[in-house]
Amino acid sequence: MSAISGFFSWLFGSRQGVLALIVGGILFFMLVAYILEKKTRQRYFNHKKNEDDIDLFDDEDDESGWSGFDEDNK
Repeated sequence: MSAISGFFSWLFGSRQGVLALIVGGILFFMLVAYILEKKTRQRYFNHKKNEDDIDLFDDEDDESGWSGFDEDNK
């Protein structure tokens, strides 16, 4: 029991422990993101864009009438 309490006091009570906690958290979430990205690419490997797909960003050739310059939008 003293080994476990010693580990937790090192983990949260010293700079090296907190640094190990932060680096471990970053590595853990990078691993999770990599695994989820691989699963998504396996599921949608041949998905082609069709007319029914929603696009959050306008294409360059789309003539929506809106300009990125404020002077043109008056």
